[in-house]
Amino acid sequence: MLKINEIYHSIQGESTSAGRRCAFVRLTYCNLRCTYCDTEYAFYEGEDMSVQRVINEIEKYGCKLVEITGGEPLVQADECLELMNKLCKLGYEVMIETGGSLSIKDIDPRVKIIMDLKCPSSGMEKKNLYQNLMFLKPNDELKFVIGDRMDYEWTNDVLKKYNLQGKCIILFSVVFGKLEPVELINWILKDKLDVRFQLQMHKYIWHPETKGV
Repeated sequence: MLKINEIYHSIQGESTSAGRRCAFVRLTYCNLRCTYCDTEYAFYEGEDMSVQRVINEIEKYGCKLVEITGGEPLVQADECLELMNKLCKLGYEVMIETGGSLSIKDIDPRVKIIMDLKCPSSGMEKKNLYQNLMFLKPNDELKFVIGDRMDYEWTNDVLKKYNLQGKCIILFSVVFGKLEPVELINWILKDKLDVRFQLQMHKYIWHPETKGV
């Protein structure tokens, strides 16, 4: 059984799939406590559901793009891996969003991984599992949520240390409401970084605290 916080149908607000229609499966529980977390309601609240019931709910939306998110979905690793494997076999385009502190090595290679490395301002920098970097595929996405100049400089150091540019798609986001997007964009342009800047589109379309979007 999986503990599910919510299943809903919306547009993808982030990543290279931003703007696409997507079915979201939000799993309950998270092993991290980031300072800027916008889904604290998913830490404990949820309903026990079988993998097949989750798939049945997804099918109602008639949408072939599915994102597994949280919380931290890999806290429920066995059942989460089973769900993604079955969705891939059914022909779904599957993505998982994970915080980067738990192993991704057993994720089905057909699944697109969107993985964070937590910057210092998150308070969770020490939880980063850097061994995960060796399992990222070229079409996977590595996300840095940047809250200040220190985060930005730390991110640049990580990109160089692990030779990450060209290994996968690199995403830069701002901590919503803390760092102005234009400031981060100016840093990227000045340093000529080959990264993808992104906004959390859903927070501009709906109220930033709206659930199920």
